[in-house]
Amino acid sequence: MNSLKTAFLMTGLMALLWGMGMLFGGPQMAVVMLCVGLAINFFSFWFSDKIVLAMHGAREVAPRQEPEVYAIVQRLAGRAGIPTPRVYIIPDSSPNAFATGRNPSHAAVAFTDGILNLLDENEVEGVTAHELAHIKNRDILIGTLAAAFAGAIMMIASIQRWSLFWGGMGRDNNRRGGNPLTLVLALIAMIVAPLAAMLIQMAISRSREYLADETGARIAGSPDGLASALARLREGVTRRPFQHAHPATAHMYIVAPLSGDSLFSLFSTHPPLEERIRRLRGLRGTLPA
Repeated sequence: MNSLKTAFLMTGLMALLWGMGMLFGGPQMAVVMLCVGLAINFFSFWFSDKIVLAMHGAREVAPRQEPEVYAIVQRLAGRAGIPTPRVYIIPDSSPNAFATGRNPSHAAVAFTDGILNLLDENEVEGVTAHELAHIKNRDILIGTLAAAFAGAIMMIASIQRWSLFWGGMGRDNNRRGGNPLTLVLALIAMIVAPLAAMLIQMAISRSREYLADETGARIAGSPDGLASALARLREGVTRRPFQHAHPATAHMYIVAPLSGDSLFSLFSTHPPLEERIRRLRGLRGTLPA
């Protein structure tokens, strides 16, 4: 269901991009903006692991440095059928974790000191399985494509706003015979389309979180560890806000590190924790032993 929802939302982004291109400059405009957006996001996608890990001051650890954590990652990666990712520790007392990397062969899982100090072994397994699910489901790629489409839509709207400011829309409107309806539609699109693109991108992120929860529960063999971890992380993040939090990387974490995410669900990169826990508990008895 979450995969179908993601496909539907991605189709919505493509349709929105196509409509913006047709309205403002024809298919050529949409193609050009999409190519620019893809180029920018391709760079971010290819080097995402290095950039994000460096931003958060993460340090790679060897099996002998964190034997218990590394053993959990290695065991669950085997169950997920993916190569064992590199393991990183972030020196921050706020409990959180994320996965990054362009594909399963070039992936990394990062844990904060806070999450390892807060959770027990079963809960760490649940969190690890969730992050490995993101890698297995190639959510980094999906997020990059969603960002490319949304970015292209916002770039088209921005270009047209500047065009309107300098009189470009007026000249274009005159060439079209002074049709006021076209101008009104263009003005509405410049305002609504970027907002719609952002909302769809956030909805895709939330859908992938639900899917990672379900896939992670199957990798771990039980939803209980992850459900318990999410309940404890909800309180832990509130008590110890994440010092390295940044809006550009907030969607990567297992729980939203920014306090504003819990206030406006439509603009949140994460589903409500209560709903995630409820769905996980609903998986009890449905997973193979």
